[in-house]
Amino acid sequence: MQDIFVGVDVAKDWLDVHHALSGARRIANTTAAARSFAAACAKQGAWVIFEASGGYDRVLRDALETCNARFSRVNPRQARDFARAMGVIGKTDRVDARMLAELGIRLRPAPTQPLATARRALQAQATRRRQLVEIRKQEATRLQQTADRQARADIMSLIAVLDRRIAKVEAQIGDLIKADPELRPLNQRLQTAPGVGPIVAATLIAELSELGQLDRRSIAALAGLAPIARDSGKRVGPRSVGGGRPIVRTIVYLAALQASRRCAIFRDFRQRLQLAGKPTKAALTATARKLLVTLNAMLASGTDYTPAAAI
Repeated sequence: MQDIFVGVDVAKDWLDVHHALSGARRIANTTAAARSFAAACAKQGAWVIFEASGGYDRVLRDALETCNARFSRVNPRQARDFARAMGVIGKTDRVDARMLAELGIRLRPAPTQPLATARRALQAQATRRRQLVEIRKQEATRLQQTADRQARADIMSLIAVLDRRIAKVEAQIGDLIKADPELRPLNQRLQTAPGVGPIVAATLIAELSELGQLDRRSIAALAGLAPIARDSGKRVGPRSVGGGRPIVRTIVYLAALQASRRCAIFRDFRQRLQLAGKPTKAALTATARKLLVTLNAMLASGTDYTPAAAI
């Protein structure tokens, strides 16, 4: 039986659906409407393709997971590049839904695995922490930009509130991990590696559930840490990284920065690259990739970090 692919373009208030058999329609982006749509897709055995859309796709994803419907949550850039490759320059919600269905037919992206309840809750708390940290950073910048006494007092008061809120969220993250028998050992094992503390471990558990399940090249590509070649003819362009999951890439980069300062293995690795002429950022990126691959091997083998584990 041939798979039926259904493209869904997600907006804040509605979902544009393109079904290979029944054509195009628009439904509300509400729990009830999404649940009804997901149930119909599950009954037909349809495969739903939609883009990651900054949280607006959460209702649809929850409905699909609840109804055990197959779906793939694809990178928006991949979807747009596919449309251009198909010669489709115009962009409307209906066109986007049709092209997502076509992407499913031609590329058959890997199905997205449902997140366990504990991981989903952890992901929400980790996201909230990042939001609060970003607000605190903005307020700290404003504090440096003003000399007015009353304004400074107000900003410092707000920063103190944010500090307390961040500490509360971090405590909730710790409680979530401790309460779950699957996440607790993962958290403990990850933190045996240099540069990996509670926040780095929690972020990796929440945002990179595939860690320990893929090969080294695939996990690096998924995190956006795999070098991308840009060669043409006799020209050999510089390698760069991109794509993947920016949140994971950023947190592993920061962890690698700490590891290269405090651990001889990662420090020597980074120094060798810099002595060979690599720019500092490129050397740190390679160190981040080495750290991620090491963490991946640790979880795959079920072993804590040892110097011999550094790949």
